[in-house]
Amino acid sequence: MRSLPAKIALFVLCGLLLSGCNSTKRVPKSKKLLTKNEFVVNDKKQNTEELENLMYQKPNSSLLGYRLRLNLYNLANPNPDSTYKAKFIKNPKKYERLAKILSKKQVNRLGKSFYYFGIHQMLKRIGEPPAIIDTNNIRKSRLRLKGHYFNQGYFNAKILSRIDSVADKKARVTYTIKTGTPYFLDSLSQRISTPVLDSMFQATKDKSALTPGKQFNGLDFDAEKARLTSLYRNNGIYHFQANYIKFDIDTVDTNHKANSKMIIDDYSYRENDTTKTMPFKQYKISEVNIYTDATGSKIKPPIKDSVTYKGFNLYASDRLKYRPKAITDAVFINKGNLFSDIRTTVTSRYLSNLRVFNYPSIQYEVDPRDTIGNSLIANIYLVPRKKFSFGYSLDVTHSNIQDFGIQGTTSVTIRNVFNGAETLEIAARGNIGSSKDLANPNDTFFNVSEYGADMKLSFPRIVFPLNTEKIIPKNMIPVTTISLGYAKQRNIGLDKENFTGAFSYTWTPKRFYSSRLDLFNIQYVKNLNPQNYFNVYSSSYSALNNIAKEYLDPSNPTYFNENGNLAIDSGTNQFIADVVDNGSVAVSPADLRTVRSIDERRDRLTENNLIFASSYSYSKTTKTDLQDNTFYTFRTKIESAGNFLSLVARLSKQLKNQNGNNTIFDIEYSQYLKGEFEYIKHWDLTRKKVLAMRAFAGIAIPYGNSESVPFSRSYFAGGSNDNRGWQSYSLGPGSSGGINDFNEANMKLAYSAEFRFNLFGDLHSAVFADVGNIWNVLDNTEDERYKFSGLKSLEDIAVGSGFGLRYDFNFFVVRLDVGFKTYDPAINEGSRWLRNYNFAHSVLNIGINYPF
Repeated sequence: MRSLPAKIALFVLCGLLLSGCNSTKRVPKSKKLLTKNEFVVNDKKQNTEELENLMYQKPNSSLLGYRLRLNLYNLANPNPDSTYKAKFIKNPKKYERLAKILSKKQVNRLGKSFYYFGIHQMLKRIGEPPAIIDTNNIRKSRLRLKGHYFNQGYFNAKILSRIDSVADKKARVTYTIKTGTPYFLDSLSQRISTPVLDSMFQATKDKSALTPGKQFNGLDFDAEKARLTSLYRNNGIYHFQANYIKFDIDTVDTNHKANSKMIIDDYSYRENDTTKTMPFKQYKISEVNIYTDATGSKIKPPIKDSVTYKGFNLYASDRLKYRPKAITDAVFINKGNLFSDIRTTVTSRYLSNLRVFNYPSIQYEVDPRDTIGNSLIANIYLVPRKKFSFGYSLDVTHSNIQDFGIQGTTSVTIRNVFNGAETLEIAARGNIGSSKDLANPNDTFFNVSEYGADMKLSFPRIVFPLNTEKIIPKNMIPVTTISLGYAKQRNIGLDKENFTGAFSYTWTPKRFYSSRLDLFNIQYVKNLNPQNYFNVYSSSYSALNNIAKEYLDPSNPTYFNENGNLAIDSGTNQFIADVVDNGSVAVSPADLRTVRSIDERRDRLTENNLIFASSYSYSKTTKTDLQDNTFYTFRTKIESAGNFLSLVARLSKQLKNQNGNNTIFDIEYSQYLKGEFEYIKHWDLTRKKVLAMRAFAGIAIPYGNSESVPFSRSYFAGGSNDNRGWQSYSLGPGSSGGINDFNEANMKLAYSAEFRFNLFGDLHSAVFADVGNIWNVLDNTEDERYKFSGLKSLEDIAVGSGFGLRYDFNFFVVRLDVGFKTYDPAINEGSRWLRNYNFAHSVLNIGINYPF
């Protein structure tokens, strides 16, 4: 009986959907619903997205052949107001009874409620009205098709259309296209009135997009316009615009050859009521004025302070608050240079990147002092940001250790700290939470806490003792960053203290490229409460406890507490020592291997870490903006740690400790080499469909002073941005089955593919497949299940697949994905495929924005 409400709800939902499945429900009797646009080009069917996108009218959208949005629209009452009123017109007594209970005003308001009115408005909004065939739209579509083929050189193309009925009140529109013979470019000539423009064209005509013998294409003419406009405007022709370029195409009696004549007339301008012309001039910059404290209401503020530095004039309405070099290094418009759009753009980008000004305004005016009239004055208006700005955030957190937590962050940003456009950011963060698994003698709700502070100082230049201008010039927008951080935990895990520090350079070699060099990146992790290990890593404790109970008497107080479980920390330490070190407790080879693995992992995760690393990162993307869905991104990184400290240890002739390793401040420093590669590719399939893929490979090899890679530099698998069939840290290594609480390793391979499509409005969906795993390689791990031992280990690659929903809020996307274990390497061979492919073993992933 418990399922009766669910069955009733399902029955009602099915009834509603079926009632809306009559796709012609809202189509008038004399009209037809457009089911398909069909194209026959030169007697061959050619239904392409390109041709479909030219149509003024398209069929209703569908999801796997089902017109969901149309049927949702059909479910809505087209006139809910009239229906509500008609109910009382037919039965006035019903109105009177309801008015006595509520009131006339409330009865009228009831008609605007969600039940009577709002639900229908919502269905209309998320639904899609029927695409009713319109002959006027068909005519305009024919014209678009004719223009499309005309631009490809088919000047005599003929376009016909007909409406074919396919069912009651349904029809398709067939467009029959006879392209005819295409035209090819033959002779190319020019008439350029201004000599300086003609000279530039002749010097670069080998780069022209127009070549004789090529089929006529309107896009080539657009490309040539863009090329010449860029050429002229970057070589001093200040007044030039693309509309000055015209093409005269002759196709009369040419036997399908197009003769093109490019015409560029002189510069035309209005003077009083008269239009005048004169040859275009090549302008040079005669003066560069920088107004450092302009405002939105006043472009040119009153000048009280000024300075001239290397040909630049800097002005301020009060005291000049910036060192001239800090500003002029960001300006690429120089006195004596030709006017150039590129220099203007780069100057705007660099000045914005200083982060002390709003987006700059750069204006040019003809220099009235020049009698020849070919000089320009560049005026750069900078609106300063506030010296101080404050920020804060508050979040609710949850983790496997902390049941409930509140995290807060407050920050202050100080701009132009040393009058050189530097930016200082200081942040403090804190977290208080509750954990029922930890000791809590005072029975307080908030029994765990963490606090920390961070500082970051940014310089808009390379800070280095030597001049780096030839290696990293200022047009690469270099930035130097110094950062420091500290965090301390109480009653969270092993109660870590974390000190970080970094000195890094970032720059942009070219547009869409970026580089980062961490000269040094220091991290010191100190575990204040290592004896709490088995309280935190419960899976390891459970495995160790079960083995101990199998070989020992649970009443033995040497190992067990009053509950018959291994005592933490005395019992666990004693049992591991008796099994691994002195062998006084004999166990099977398999259990011995498990205990050794637990002991090795505990030593690794409870040891203090000192990491002194240097790294270089390089990335490239072809993505132009947020709407670009056809692009690729490539990232690579190489990191080396411990070499500098190893050199210090050798030079100081430091003695090695009992483990045979060098130490700094009595801490064994980490030494490893790490490399990563990532490639992301998106394909736009049109009509809000996108195919996306991501490939990742990474490896970190310990050597010298280390036998393993620190936890903070290792890899994990699973989670909302990785293999979504598994939770974070629960996959791998290898075929081990994720038996630890936090499974990590020093090698990772991952590949994901995702097909994204629109459901309706801002609601999107996706189906995906994720492939990958982590392994241990070239470290001190002994368990063969964890290790990568060649191509055969690729059999341990896990496969997850599933589907998801995404809602686009414009500035971010909320994502909900359901992942299924499609191929699980932890299961016995022969049973790995689809063994746990069900909702009981699925993983719900919630994320912000797309995974890649």
